[in-house]
Amino acid sequence: MKKWLLTAAAAALTLSFGAHAYAQNIQPRLIRFGYGLNEDSNQGRAARFFAEEVAKRSGGKLKVRTFGAATLGPDPQMQNALIGGAQEMMVGSTATLVGTVKEFAIWDVPFMFANEKEADAVLDGPVGQKLLDKLQEKGLVGLVYWENGFRNLTNSRHKIEKAEDLQGVKLRVMQNPVFIDTFKAAGANAVPLAFAELFTALETKAVDGQENPYTTIVSSKFYEVQKYLTVTNHVYSPWIMTASKVWWDKLSPDEQKILIDAAVASRDFERADTRAEAAKALDQLKADGMDVTVMPPEEVAKLREKAAPVTKTVIDSVGQPLWDEVQAEIRKTRGTN
Repeated sequence: MKKWLLTAAAAALTLSFGAHAYAQNIQPRLIRFGYGLNEDSNQGRAARFFAEEVAKRSGGKLKVRTFGAATLGPDPQMQNALIGGAQEMMVGSTATLVGTVKEFAIWDVPFMFANEKEADAVLDGPVGQKLLDKLQEKGLVGLVYWENGFRNLTNSRHKIEKAEDLQGVKLRVMQNPVFIDTFKAAGANAVPLAFAELFTALETKAVDGQENPYTTIVSSKFYEVQKYLTVTNHVYSPWIMTASKVWWDKLSPDEQKILIDAAVASRDFERADTRAEAAKALDQLKADGMDVTVMPPEEVAKLREKAAPVTKTVIDSVGQPLWDEVQAEIRKTRGTN
């Protein structure tokens, strides 16, 4: 009897240690989250915020590992990795999704939004959600839109004060037909190039200039290789957080909700952070030696006119009904009928 009790006690102790060891060895579900800018950029700060929110909301059961500076590849490469299930999540430009879902070209139309309030209303409303939903049939899950901001021009050749000054400037643009055609129409030599290659291209003068929001110009240190900045606010540029549908469908409803809620929180954080930084970035660029020119409204109007055929092409591609929906939301935000 004593021997049996000792054996039972030993077995119980073994089970107890085994259960403890198992509990200790349970690993959190790892989520690889890629993005293109540097870690100290607005994109990097928001990615860290998202990772912290996911850890907090999941009690550590979900762990987001962030990869900045395009270490997992440029946006198109990461998008393909998501579709194939080789990567879980990313945030990147909506412009590089146009080849996947053509309707995303609507966000690239020049001079469409007058301010951030209009952009928020459209992107967070039914029209923005409609486009997010279209990603699922292509193997992606669209979660939220972040803000890149209004885009402006820089170059190393000369001041751009008039629409005609763009003539012949070799300008890097995103690998997106609307951006390429818009700047070709303006007379520039539009060169599609991955963002990760841009600084070197500017430094070696393989291209004369580029166009991005103030915050990106600062965080990427383009002021080191660019002399002239022209304020045009020609396109409002959103980012989009996406997930691999192959991976997403394997998550539990609770896990999906945690990620959605954390994504919404990160969107609000990122927009506030980006807008606060943008307000300071222009002064910083001046302090860093950039020659800043604000393009006069009549010259901006010329650029808008030159871009009109491109806008018409986008409308023909995405469909008049979608264009009308976007315009209706903008008018509603402006308080007009």
